[in-house]
Amino acid sequence: MAVSTKNQSSRRPQGRQVGYARVSTDEQATQAQEMELRAADCDLIVEEHGSGASRSRPALAKLLREIDPGDTLVVVRLDRLARSVSHLLEVIEDLTAKGAHFRSLRDPIDTTTPQGMFSLQVLGAVAQLERALISERTKAGIRAAKAKGKLPGNPGLRDRRPEALAKMSATQKAAYGHRIQASANQWLPIVRRMRPDHTWDDIARVLRQRGLDWTPERLRRAVKWLVNEHLADPDLLKKSPPRLPEDRLMTLIAGIHGSNPGLTLREIALQLERLHERTPRGGSRWSPSSVKNLLDRARRLGLAPSSTDTP
Repeated sequence: MAVSTKNQSSRRPQGRQVGYARVSTDEQATQAQEMELRAADCDLIVEEHGSGASRSRPALAKLLREIDPGDTLVVVRLDRLARSVSHLLEVIEDLTAKGAHFRSLRDPIDTTTPQGMFSLQVLGAVAQLERALISERTKAGIRAAKAKGKLPGNPGLRDRRPEALAKMSATQKAAYGHRIQASANQWLPIVRRMRPDHTWDDIARVLRQRGLDWTPERLRRAVKWLVNEHLADPDLLKKSPPRLPEDRLMTLIAGIHGSNPGLTLREIALQLERLHERTPRGGSRWSPSSVKNLLDRARRLGLAPSSTDTP
């Protein structure tokens, strides 16, 4: 038995064990959960106060953005982490995308073991069945209502009742916040590198080149939401300073290089052409030497990391 336990522990990831403890109200304490998480050798414990039904989990969102590959997110029970099976699967999918793992101390879910992954697949199948059943029940209810001459939908919304409209607005805002937090790790690091030196239009164009569908207006709105929720620095919303065309190109190239230091000069030139950026002389074709001149200038001004190696 001792040998088996040793082998099992040796298969565990070598990263940190990060505990997550949540209670529903400020009056409740996370002490009991913290004791179990410390006993499970957690290196760090993140606390959250919020209802289980609430979509707003700023501490969890921040943890998911900052967790490192090889780390394991640990909870005492599944209900401390997720509102539903589908929410649980979303969180685990985010962790997997970052190379991190998940473990629940009181449930058979541990993505570092084959048994835990099997349990997760079972949960996924249950969630899919649950969604199918809900869809069928909704369709059956609509058919029955129409057969009785009733209109489908919320009567309060049809009648424009203030309380129904307020509830719908709150639900939409919560869903919007959840979407922003779920995708922030894909685009927020680039925004942090480029703001406020670059305009929202410049950043949106860089993000679109990376396959992310953003407009300047939607991007600014998303960052404003994060700032209001204290999840991003207010300086990101500062007005971009006016710049000469060549200065703007210099900072744009520094931003592209900073978001992906592995790009070669030629690859940066191709990105600028795809962005339809004109060269300092007004041409449409960029040469690696033009990129290098502007990047070197950005380095001298401290806008890009100094490097002895040419990208």
